[in-house]
Amino acid sequence: MIEFKDVTMVYDAADAPALNGINLRIEDGEFVFIIGDSGAGKTTLTKLLMREEKATDGRITVGDFRLDKLPRRKVPYLRRTMGVVFQDFRLFPNMTVYENVAFAMRVVGEKNSVIKKRVPYFLTLMGLTDKADRFPGEISGGEQQRVAFARAIANNPKIVIADEPTGNVDPKMSRELMELLVGINKLGKTVIVVTHDHELVNQYKKRTITLREGSIVSDKIGGGVHEA
Repeated sequence: MIEFKDVTMVYDAADAPALNGINLRIEDGEFVFIIGDSGAGKTTLTKLLMREEKATDGRITVGDFRLDKLPRRKVPYLRRTMGVVFQDFRLFPNMTVYENVAFAMRVVGEKNSVIKKRVPYFLTLMGLTDKADRFPGEISGGEQQRVAFARAIANNPKIVIADEPTGNVDPKMSRELMELLVGINKLGKTVIVVTHDHELVNQYKKRTITLREGSIVSDKIGGGVHEA
């Protein structure tokens, strides 16, 4: 469960709040779109969720973690419950596809025997078995995105966050990537997709939270984009 309770984020006292009194609850296993124009607060919300930033006021709970009271030394434990797919992929260019996925597991101290079993499974899940020995520069943009997805779920996270996952790909590939996210959700993961693409969101009947100028102006289930 994820809960934001009266959360406000102010970067500069002279500016308007980036988030203003946010109240939000996401249950385990939900699929949620978070949408809004540039400057709406999407990035700030994501940073608070990952504890890259600490809220100015309010309470944030992620599973067993109270983020407003979480010591810095425990932040890595929070992040181990999450898998993040960044818009720019952030793959290591000098590592193979296999090594990129395995790296996520090595960082948390997973045993080599487990890595050897799980990495092939996730590569198969993403249709990348025949690309295991390729480097990111040797595969297509869509395939790189699939590697990013495989890496994000390699440690069996409870929450998968996708930041503008279709921002750099064509419409056909956008649909394929969205279907991957839907598939990940069916595995029981909580999936949060941050995007500004209203057209894409309207293709899926998922809960959609709309931000505008730091506030939630709409929270609808099953109907795509609705503005207040």
